[in-house]
Amino acid sequence: MIRASQSLIETPLAQVREKIAHACAEAKRDPSSVTLVAISKTFGADAIEPVIAEGQRVFGENRVQEARAKWPSIKERYPDVSLHLVGPLQSNKARQAVALFDAIHSLDRPSLAEALAAEMAKQVRRPVLFVEVNTGGEAQKSGVLPENTDAFLALCRERYGLRIDGLMCIPPANDPPGPHFALTAKIARRNSLPLLSMGMSADFSTAIEFGATHVRVGTAIFGERS
Repeated sequence: MIRASQSLIETPLAQVREKIAHACAEAKRDPSSVTLVAISKTFGADAIEPVIAEGQRVFGENRVQEARAKWPSIKERYPDVSLHLVGPLQSNKARQAVALFDAIHSLDRPSLAEALAAEMAKQVRRPVLFVEVNTGGEAQKSGVLPENTDAFLALCRERYGLRIDGLMCIPPANDPPGPHFALTAKIARRNSLPLLSMGMSADFSTAIEFGATHVRVGTAIFGERS
């Protein structure tokens, strides 16, 4: 009875954390090996600050301009918050992205690698870098095709001197996500990459089963976007 009454007052963030812990237990993983990235795109400080008050410290945004408009003032109040860019990045926004974000999940082409390398050298700042893999080969999505990922990683390392930390993927909406997560994990293993940004609100438990170290959860924490 006590457990049932507690569950009635759990916040969405607490429920997500509980599901992450359960998925980790099922996969025989330490919950501390999974970072929850709370995706706050389209939500303002009034929605974000209560989540920070619950102890969440890693947030994700899709657009540089939106993040620039709202996060500097939030980070002044909460300097220990970490901010991740999870959406596509234009090369001409590399300077702003390097200055603002602690991690970039969407590196996917040589021109962006070159721009990020130049800005990181200028700013003496090194965000964590994920290469985005387009596991479904979807023309409308950004990302490196799986068969080209090894060569792109070598290019990033050898030509541009970038340290790549991991891979990111977004499975096609109508596909079972497991095979896409498995493929991404396989590419990461053979390239000695420790981080995997995989899984969103609907499938993060499956992503954890396949080794995700970062799950990107928005709707399950903040609700539906208008």
